[in-house]
Amino acid sequence: QVELVESGGGLVQAGGSLRLSCAVSGRTISSYAMGWFRQAPGKEREFVVVISGSGSTTYYADSVKGRFTISRGNAKNTVYLQMNSLKLEDTAVYYCAARRLYRATAEAEEYDYWGQGTQVTISS
Repeated sequence: QVELVESGGGLVQAGGSLRLSCAVSGRTISSYAMGWFRQAPGKEREFVVVISGSGSTTYYADSVKGRFTISRGNAKNTVYLQMNSLKLEDTAVYYCAARRLYRATAEAEEYDYWGQGTQVTISS
């Protein structure tokens, strides 16, 4: 059974940084596309960033491009999301997702496994 556990969320002031981690157990993720999605209060879940199995391809939402960076530590079976220059509108629950295919996609319904989420709150 594949399990994803996010960590690293918290409360930070606007302009600050956070690093989220997604630890995966039950399966080696080196062949899986991985992604981060988020859901703000009263809004639909939205795509943030995804990365292919090799790590060679990434797609970022326009709203986070240049501020967020995804990386994968396959040896550690972990995916990271470095978030810099955080804004109030980045406040959301952030979810890690894994897809049983190599190719990354921004479509949430294409992902097979999900974590429980970690809360990120940005204050002014």
